[in-house]
Amino acid sequence: MVTNQFHPQERPAGKETMEHQEGFFKGAREVRIFYQGWLPIGDPKGILIVVHGLAEHCGRYMNLVNHFVPQGYAVYGMDHIGHGKSDGARVYVHRFEDLTDPLKTFFDLVKKWHPEKPVFLVGHSAGGLISAAYLLEHQSELTGAILSAPTIKVPETISSSTIFVGKIFSTLIPKFGLIALDPTGVSRDPAVVEAYVNDPLVYNGKTTARLAAELLKAMQRVFAEGSRITMPILIIQGGKDRMVDPSGARMFYEKINSKDKTIKVYPELYHELFNEPERDQVLSYVEGWLEPHLASPA
Repeated sequence: MVTNQFHPQERPAGKETMEHQEGFFKGAREVRIFYQGWLPIGDPKGILIVVHGLAEHCGRYMNLVNHFVPQGYAVYGMDHIGHGKSDGARVYVHRFEDLTDPLKTFFDLVKKWHPEKPVFLVGHSAGGLISAAYLLEHQSELTGAILSAPTIKVPETISSSTIFVGKIFSTLIPKFGLIALDPTGVSRDPAVVEAYVNDPLVYNGKTTARLAAELLKAMQRVFAEGSRITMPILIIQGGKDRMVDPSGARMFYEKINSKDKTIKVYPELYHELFNEPERDQVLSYVEGWLEPHLASPA
């Protein structure tokens, strides 16, 4: 069952450019999953579904929303189980499908609301990994995908001993806190880092052993089966990303079999490309990739 409500997005009087939707739907094991949507005034020309990263939530993508909704796109996002406003133990899953199955449910809802419209996934960080795994099963339903700093390769900062311990604890103590994220690696903009640290919907504790182990298995699967992906895809990556290994983006780009594939590396940028000082440049580049793909069959 879906519960939702519509209300205008906050905006200056007389400058109505978007409508805001939010609500809940049932995800894995009947857990309530929170979602939001930002719609242009009038019929959207395309749909973007944001798949957020580890420990954060879909409400952190307002730079993307404020860029694309005025251009005629509808932007939707959901909070993964155990993240943001969704229910569930924080940053914990029983299995990786707890992340991809609700994404399929949400995609079907969005497609029902906007039949015949081209739909693109926009997956960031761990959301890029979730998106890549989703494409292995459902790429034919989408028009294209944009992966931002995808978590494809284990960062060198995570030791082999930590990985080994994580696998054991995933079975014995699955909710044990294993790995903490360094918020200073999010962006070169101090205001973005401060907002991230002070955001009550961002989880600042350690990632659970079970989720870490499930993400690792998904990385291995996505890289092993990446050649099955043949749809249009754009990968963007910051060259000075400290939160994921930047070489993973290039490795995945080489692995996929899409005839229509593009990779764009910004040498000086950190992890969250949509929240870097050069965000307008990045968003304009993504827009330039999207526009010619709008007429592509879904």
